Amino acid sequence: MNDLVRQQTALSDTDLEWLHLLVSEWQLLSDLSFADLVLWVPTRDGTRYVSVAQMRPNTGPTSYQDDMVGHLVPRGRRPLLDAALDEGRIVREGDPEWREEVPVRVESIPVRREGRVLGVIARNTNLLTVRTPSRLELTYLQSASDLAQMIAAGSFPFPGQQVDMDASPRVGDGLVRLDADGVVQYASPNGLSAYHRLGLASDLVGQHLGGITAELAPSRGPVDEALVKLASGYAPREFEVECTGGVIQLRAIPLKPKGVRIGSLVLLRDVTELRRRERELITKDATIREIHHRVKNNLQTVAALLRLQARRMDSEQGREALNEAVRRVGSIAIVHETLSQNLDERVEFDEIADRVLAMVAEISPGKVTCRRTGRFGILDAEVATPLAMVLTEVLQNALEHAFGVAESGTVEVSAVRGGSPTEARLLITVQDDGCGLPEGFDPQRTGNLGLQIVRTLVEGELSGTFGMVPAPERGTRVILDIPVRADK
Repeated sequence: MNDLVRQQTALSDTDLEWLHLLVSEWQLLSDLSFADLVLWVPTRDGTRYVSVAQMRPNTGPTSYQDDMVGHLVPRGRRPLLDAALDEGRIVREGDPEWREEVPVRVESIPVRREGRVLGVIARNTNLLTVRTPSRLELTYLQSASDLAQMIAAGSFPFPGQQVDMDASPRVGDGLVRLDADGVVQYASPNGLSAYHRLGLASDLVGQHLGGITAELAPSRGPVDEALVKLASGYAPREFEVECTGGVIQLRAIPLKPKGVRIGSLVLLRDVTELRRRERELITKDATIREIHHRVKNNLQTVAALLRLQARRMDSEQGREALNEAVRRVGSIAIVHETLSQNLDERVEFDEIADRVLAMVAEISPGKVTCRRTGRFGILDAEVATPLAMVLTEVLQNALEHAFGVAESGTVEVSAVRGGSPTEARLLITVQDDGCGLPEGFDPQRTGNLGLQIVRTLVEGELSGTFGMVPAPERGTRVILDIPVRADK
């Protein structure tokens, strides 16, 4: 719609926003009318109409099998469009049209904003299955007529009331029609069933919906006046009512076809099962976060015990081995601490990498600077945990073997995400400017325990590749290439 309006018409951006607001709401009009809706807007030169949006009803057969969006119609070919645009009124004159042996009643509704008619909605009703209307259908059609008059007057949709149609109640979920005092004139079977779920034992017709709703809602004090007003439909609002029997989502739509409120529509939907599942997910998320938090605490306890044991050892080699184990456990604890603060099993790894850099830098024998460039991005937990340990081992190896006791230098960690959206990869480079690799050193065959851990984790758990080569000028470069999920 954005492209069609901007390319074909002279409407402003604020006019376009009004059309977007209308289109977000007009499924309601389509369902109440049992009709297809097509939004026509005059072109920039005023000689044609362009269709910029289309909606089919959920409550009846369609009148258009084809997609109408983007069609151009010369002015004069459809007199009802011309009359609605020029006169700014709803036009219903004329006999039904025949489309593929199907009679279709066509009406035109002007779309008004701040006194100007921006376009015309063509309402097309398939008459092939017309029968004597029931009370429900008559209520639907009367409500649709009221909404059409409000659109023609520029009072619907309601400014600032953007509606999420995927989450809001629809016509078929349940409908209650109120008079100007908030008394129920009609309640659809689904609407009545929803109130029975809340605990209502009688019929709704003839009762004040706000009062009944406030009585059914659990309260220990006086009647909730705000709830009474909301359920009476005095203002366009969405809200929920929860009782022991269930949860009902309501949406109130004041009806003002001639500028004065004559009543309201209340759409309602039983969301008891949906809210139950949401609570289960929230409980599950909280449990998972608590598990990560406890794992982090346990790992920190293990690290503290290893650190205590290291202090009691006389062997320098044994003490250093335990200190390395402390750092390995610490890197895993950092990941679990981050996971304990998230709602999903994905983490922003840049923060983890910075904390690992700071932790490993504490063992630097000289004045060695550690820094990070690039961005790791968001990683899954099953990638983040082994990668944190790999990064710890590589950095620890660089600081221990690349520099002497009093030497200064730099260790730089670089991260670059690339590849295609379906096969994203993370390229990590750890480079130092130290003494470089010993002659004849083969990282795939030789090396200490730390490099063996790196090879096992990168090639086994991460399904990546690991390389260790001399840096271009001086020092050593470690290259890690691992597959990751695309970072949205």
